[in-house]
Amino acid sequence: MTSNAFLPKAFRWLFTLLEVLAIICIALGLIGMLVRPNLQNGFQPGAHVALDNVLGQHAEIKLLPPPHGQDEPVLAVDAFNGNVAMTISKPAGLIAVIEGYGIPIALLYALSLAILFDLLRRLFRNVGRGDSFTPQSVGLVQIIGGVLIALACVSAIGETLFAHAVFGYLMQHTDIAVSRTPLRLPQPGHMVHIDHWLPFNRATFWCGLLVLALAEVFRQGLALQRDNELTV
Repeated sequence: MTSNAFLPKAFRWLFTLLEVLAIICIALGLIGMLVRPNLQNGFQPGAHVALDNVLGQHAEIKLLPPPHGQDEPVLAVDAFNGNVAMTISKPAGLIAVIEGYGIPIALLYALSLAILFDLLRRLFRNVGRGDSFTPQSVGLVQIIGGVLIALACVSAIGETLFAHAVFGYLMQHTDIAVSRTPLRLPQPGHMVHIDHWLPFNRATFWCGLLVLALAEVFRQGLALQRDNELTV
């Protein structure tokens, strides 16, 4: 018997739309990886940005002229009424690092979401047809749980690599002073712990386990239903 409920149809169209948006994001990310503009040309001295709410304080971000012997401006950040000052040499390199790690990670997110939305679309298509408790639907729920767990693992590793690369670049090209007292950034290895590489602190991981547990319950219920039908 086919279900004519409104919600399964609404969810199916919603996840179809989200799947299309995820595919568009993937296409834009691939274009961004293929078309790599020279970001250094976009850094011109004199640019200035004022932020009025950085931890409740005023902050300024500006590009200073290149130091003697260099051809690239310096990115300067002043916050907390000038008590915290930070300068980043070669800011285009920082953007390149962010781009090099950020775009692939964003592509992985978009690809995982596209797969997840496609699975959910197919699942609610089955629900709309009245095929909720079938081996195909149970298999879709199991795959959804696996995708969520894989997404948690990949995001944990990817974000840790991203943070490590960005912090490593900042450590080499950043000078920080607090109340005019220079500070040294710690080594990147001191900032990355083993738990950062693991997905156990991510809600996606536990949601995936919960979905897999529910899928096992549905699978056993389907098996019991078949046994009862054979007995009758």
